[in-house]
Order: sequence, then C-alpha cells, then structure tokens
Amino acid sequence: MNFAARLVNMKRGEFPLAVMSALFFFLVLCGYFFLRPVREAMGVARGMDELRWLFVVTSVTALVAVLIFGGVVARMNRRRFIPVAYLFVVACLIGFAALLIADVRSGGGLIGTDAQTGVSVAVGRTFYVWLTVINLFTTSVFWAFMVDIFDVHQGKRLFAFVGIGGTLGALVGGWLANLVSNLTDSPYLPAGLMLTGAGCFCLAVAVMLSLDRMAVRSGASSLGAAARHSAGGAAAGGTPESGASGGGPDSDEGDARAGSRGEIGGSFWEGAWAVVTSPYLLGVGLWVVFMAVSNTMIYFTQANIILNESDTFSQLVASFALFDAGAQLATLVTQLFITTHLIRKVGVGWTLAILPLVTLAGFLVLAVWPVYGVMLIFQALHRATRYAISRPSRETLFSVVTPSEKYKAKPVVDVFLYRFGDAAGAGIDGLFAVLGLTLAWVAMSTAPLAAMWIVLSIGMGRAQSRRIGG
Repeated sequence: MNFAARLVNMKRGEFPLAVMSALFFFLVLCGYFFLRPVREAMGVARGMDELRWLFVVTSVTALVAVLIFGGVVARMNRRRFIPVAYLFVVACLIGFAALLIADVRSGGGLIGTDAQTGVSVAVGRTFYVWLTVINLFTTSVFWAFMVDIFDVHQGKRLFAFVGIGGTLGALVGGWLANLVSNLTDSPYLPAGLMLTGAGCFCLAVAVMLSLDRMAVRSGASSLGAAARHSAGGAAAGGTPESGASGGGPDSDEGDARAGSRGEIGGSFWEGAWAVVTSPYLLGVGLWVVFMAVSNTMIYFTQANIILNESDTFSQLVASFALFDAGAQLATLVTQLFITTHLIRKVGVGWTLAILPLVTLAGFLVLAVWPVYGVMLIFQALHRATRYAISRPSRETLFSVVTPSEKYKAKPVVDVFLYRFGDAAGAGIDGLFAVLGLTLAWVAMSTAPLAAMWIVLSIGMGRAQSRRIGG
C-alpha cells in the first residue's frame, strides 16, 4: 500500500480515501454505461428523424435543468443530498423497468418493433430525455463531494487517480452491456439493464456513506479538519461547502470554495455580458460551440451507421455499448500515457487543435469508407481526444481570467453555449438529410469548419500566453 501510494503521489492517510473515491466513481459510471446504450437504442429505434427531434428537446431540457440545479445544489448540504439524489435515480429506474416489464407481460414489445405499444414509445422517449439530464447531475454531485473531501492541492494530485476509476467503471459497464445484449434478444433486455444500473447506483450510495464516515475521521480530509475545528469550538468550523455544482477533475476547486462562500456572485445575464464584452472569453465560447457542433454531427453519423447495420433492438444496444467500451478504452490509454505530457510539450494552442484535426481526418476517412469498423475507431479516437486531451487544455484557458470573470462566464460557456452547439449540430445534420447529401459531402462541409476551429485553437493558445506574459 505504501509503494502504491508513493507511485501515485499520495501522502499519509490519502490512499484509503482516494481508493474509496475511485470506487465510488467506478460504480457511478458503471451504472450509467449500463443505461447509456439502452438510451441510444431507444432514441434511434424509430428512425433518425425522431432522434433529431429528441436530441433538440433533450438539449433544451438539459439547459433549463442545469441552470436550476446549479443554484439549488450550491445551497444544500451535499453530504445529505447525494444519497437522496442517487436513490431518486434508482427509484426512477425501477419505475421505468416496471412499466416495460408490465407492457411485455401484457403482449407489448420494444420501441421500434412491430409489437411496440404506446407505453413502450412513451417510456423510450421519456427515458432518453431523463437519462441525459440525470447524468449531468450524477457526475456533478460526485465531483462536488470530491471537492468537499479534498482541498485544492490534494485535488491536483489525486483527481487524476479518481478519474481513472471512473473511466474503468465506464469501460466495464459498456463491455458488460455489450456482452449481455449479444447473448439475448429478449424483450426484457432494456428492463434488465436498467435494474442492473440501479444496482450499481445502490452500491455507489453505500460506498459514498462509508467514504463520508472515513473522511470525517481522517486527518487527510477537509471534512476531518472541519469536524475537528467544530469540536474545538472554532467559529469557522463546520463542513466546507463547494459551489462547484458541475466541473470535474479539471475544475479549479480552490476557486469553487471561494465561490460557494459568496465572495464572488453573478447572475446568468452578468455572465453572458462578460462573454460578449471579452474577446478572450468570446473565443473560448466559440471554441466550445465548434466542439459541440462536431460532437453532434459525429453522434448522428454514428447512430445512422449503427441503425443501418442492426436488425434487432438487442443489436442496437450491443453496438452502442461496443462503441462506448471502445471509446473508454481509448480514453484510459490516453489518460495514462499521453495527457500528462502533451500540454507541457506542445502548448495549449496546438493541444486544442488536435480535436479539430481528428474530426477532419475522421470524416475524410468515413467519406471513403463509410463502414461500421471505421466509425467505431473514429468515434473512439474522437471521444478519447475530447475527454483526455481537449478537456484539460480547454479548462486551462480559464486559469488566466479573474475569479469574477470565471464564475460569471464559465456556466454560460459550459452550459448555454454547449447546448446551443448541440442544437445547431442537430439542425445542420437535419439540413444535410433534407438535401440528401452523402457522407462525402458531409465530410467536405466539415473542412472549413475544422479549419476555422484549428485557427481559433492556435489563436487561443497565443492569447493565453500573452495574458500570462502580461
């Protein structure tokens, strides 16, 4: 244990907390990746036109929900709120599964099949929107709890280790969902995967409660320090509350703590004004819009190829699960061997430019070979680049703005502009479908988009360097 702790740069008392945190994240993402391929299969089962409509509805719903949730969770004691939130997810999953089981027992069938009923269609549509919105919150409250347990200096050392635990959970969940789906065509498959995901979330609650007790007793945790201050009668004691309702291992936990104490405020409209009036923040926002548009176009291209290659609902689930597992494996390899060295060696600007280059190259190859295997590799490389390379470098762009600019502008960039890019990407894909453009034309249309995105990436890196030098 001491050797392992030294290997991952941990100090005395941190190893048990880090392992339990990684296990917590493992279970959260494992549960989600049992559910994700079911959601994707339900979304695409009735055709691409309905998927586009569902995607836009989901984007708008998620935007409204995130804005509301961000204000609510920042004012709550997450140590009590998190178990309730995850158990609410479990209750919803049991409800969805019960409706599907009852429908099958009464003679109904899966959404997208000849035996589909009004119940299966309603559950499929609702589940698609619900899971997308809920996932924003399950990961959000997890990282908020991590910020409560570890201070900013610990986070810089430990959150990469915790993040790898989550990546392994996603990999295992996607792989097992693919394995199960390949073994059966049962109409009970989606309900079974929903209940399996619910079981993972129940285990996550148990681990979270155990972790909370460990952290309160530990001298290596912020919660333990707060408990000792409280016991000693210190006026400033109590549980530290973080305002970071979103974010993750790449967020600035120290600033999040300051923001949660009310030292930095700001409404959505103040954040929007900060983005509009700052060329630097406007550039960051435009970069995020480019990313969201490209993600959405890849998402619909992947869905279309999988739909054409699958004959049954279980094949849809298996294919989406295989894509998820492949992407998580690529992400894990990138996290372990590439991310920590890349930004330092090539700089932020060229690191940001890698994602548009991968996007352009992937679409060009797809234009020549629009087949399942090429799409699988392209999507895995794109998601690995986005999560393991682009996300850390994108977050560093906020390191050179004032805390006030960051807290006012970042939610606008990460939530509003991201969802705007999602909706724009769905609209572009729909327009291409109406015009009857082939994948070759789609690939050619991405070339100018990628070129502007690359130029913007390099420009943002230079702008950050100027701010550092100033």
